[in-house]
Amino acid sequence: MSEQKPHQLDWINNLRIVAMFLVVVLHTTSPMLMAYGKEPDSYWLVADFFNALSRFGVPVFVMITGALLLNRDYELGDFLRKRLGRIFPPFIFWSAVYILYSWYNEDITFTNNISANIILVLHQFKYGAYYHLWYVYMLIGLYFIIPILSKFVRNASEKEVLYFLLLWFVVMTFSQPYLVRYNPQIDLHYITGYIGYLVLGHYLAFKQFPEWVDIKWFGVLFLLCLVSIITGTYFKSMSHNALSTVFYEPISPTIVLLSGSAFMIGKLANFTLSPKIKKVRDLVGSYTFGIYLSHALILTIFDDPDYGININYKLCTPFVSIPLTALLVFCSAFLLVWVISKIPFGKWVAM
Repeated sequence: MSEQKPHQLDWINNLRIVAMFLVVVLHTTSPMLMAYGKEPDSYWLVADFFNALSRFGVPVFVMITGALLLNRDYELGDFLRKRLGRIFPPFIFWSAVYILYSWYNEDITFTNNISANIILVLHQFKYGAYYHLWYVYMLIGLYFIIPILSKFVRNASEKEVLYFLLLWFVVMTFSQPYLVRYNPQIDLHYITGYIGYLVLGHYLAFKQFPEWVDIKWFGVLFLLCLVSIITGTYFKSMSHNALSTVFYEPISPTIVLLSGSAFMIGKLANFTLSPKIKKVRDLVGSYTFGIYLSHALILTIFDDPDYGININYKLCTPFVSIPLTALLVFCSAFLLVWVISKIPFGKWVAM
């Protein structure tokens, strides 16, 4: 494999921004997607399209993590101290913000019983104070395994890495609801979850494919997966007369192929950004974790009629309103965390 360093390549930075924006698109689209049967089919299909398109956002984030971190040797304590030390302060801060917002919005209630209030807050921290914070819990779990996984990846042959990925893909495939009846009794669930995305990201980042394997092949694969997810979700939802998310599951064959092809398109895309655009990209890219943590609050406030903002998928035709709303939320989240970073000690919770 190539000895190039992905962290020095522009395509990683480009992918990071695209993935973050698509996460915002995903959450912008979700309310309309959940309104299956209550919206015209033509509108709902637009939501289906944007939801399917944005499903590679989180997997690509994990693949970038694998590309950047699995090629190094770590001292266990030093790695965990640095990595967890970077994510815990903003995570704790924004979890507290979401708890306070839930209290303000009367989703949770504090009483005069201090003990009960403490238990309620701890419960929020245990299970996640807002819907998008699951990602942080998943990321913490990956950080615990990365120092061990990196030793395997750096010392394994390409054949062994491919064997790992194949085993992960097979176990994941037979774990799907529509194939679970064929799931063998052999317990292979030791290799499952987002850990495969870490290894896949590292492998694809460093693998030098033959010249004939160019961007168009991955473009075709991406489009085939996208169409499969859109149509599969539509017909599955029709048959159940309710929204079916089986094709949206992040640990599923179509999403893996969609994410892998998107990752390779980002790697092989041959275009040059101007120095000014690169500067903006790198500035925004340095705040992606803060944008992720804060964007759900802004999206909720924009959509809450009590605030009179009413920026959501209903703004105009959904093909325009969904990406427009996502862009406004994305920019607002960046501006918010950038301002916070300028406050004394703010950088600890904004980055």
